[in-house]
Amino acid sequence: MGHFGFPLEAILIFLVVVAVSIYLDLFAHRRVEEISIADATKWSVIWVVLALSFYVYLWLRFDKNWADLYLAGYALEKSLSVDNLMVFMAIFASFGIRSGLQHRILYWGIIGALVFRAIFVLIGTSLFYASPWVGFAFAALVAWSAVQMLKSSGEDEEIEEYSNHWSVRLTGKMMPIYTRLHLDRFFVKHEELFVGREEAEREKTVTRMGAIYATPAFLCLATIETSDLAFSFDSVPAVIAVTQEPLLVYAAMIFAVLGLRSLYFVLAALTRYLVHLDKAVIALLFYIAAKMALQSFNHAIFDTGIHISPTSSLLVVLGMLTLGVIASFIFPERNEKAVK
Repeated sequence: MGHFGFPLEAILIFLVVVAVSIYLDLFAHRRVEEISIADATKWSVIWVVLALSFYVYLWLRFDKNWADLYLAGYALEKSLSVDNLMVFMAIFASFGIRSGLQHRILYWGIIGALVFRAIFVLIGTSLFYASPWVGFAFAALVAWSAVQMLKSSGEDEEIEEYSNHWSVRLTGKMMPIYTRLHLDRFFVKHEELFVGREEAEREKTVTRMGAIYATPAFLCLATIETSDLAFSFDSVPAVIAVTQEPLLVYAAMIFAVLGLRSLYFVLAALTRYLVHLDKAVIALLFYIAAKMALQSFNHAIFDTGIHISPTSSLLVVLGMLTLGVIASFIFPERNEKAVK
């Protein structure tokens, strides 16, 4: 099938659509306020429509196989992101961040995700092209992620106290911290806080004196950024297992990531209903690991004659996720236990 490469037209359309959409989203949410479920749902639908529109463009302008590879990667990244958002909920709870400020923090967190994923995608795809044996390492990494999810899914996990996360301790060593939220600010100057106030009051609200203080909003952002960085080590190899084309991998991940801010507020209300989606994701990761191992075996050792087409991968990804959602509403086991 050759290589998709980096068509200038596709790159320009992708960048323009992403830039305009981000601007419109920011304009619509330029004020820090509570985000309604209706508004979050509307923007979630907009981002999904944009992602599907890019799929249609790839199909009509290039080839259905390239479009299917992109869509399979998008669906996989979107499903993996659900677990990430659950962690974000726990992080916000640890820092006592309200929903209006959550949107601002998620915006900056996603900007960081765009940069880090670009780096990881370039490194990952370059390694894969350098040697087919790298595929076995990627397959093992994806399978290990599935095993870890399988172990944790059967446990009643305690909510981690993220306010003592290592990124928070590192920030505290680098600069003083103001222990209270100050409007929607990440940093605040000394004179804005303590001019005319008693010395005793200063000591209660800061870790040590300084010219500029980090607020809990910034500490929350640092925790989300570092947590998302860890998620990338799982999600990037998984998407690369679907397609090794850098542009398609990055486009799939970016369209999935950009919709996370709005999706977060929807999932915050719906997460208790999607009780079997994690099982579908685990099964999907095992499938992706097997597909990557088979593909590497075909290239590195000998061709078995067994090849999984892009369309087949897309159907498997969408089919497993659909089964997970349907099963969640037919067999709401955790909800019944919670009621009892």
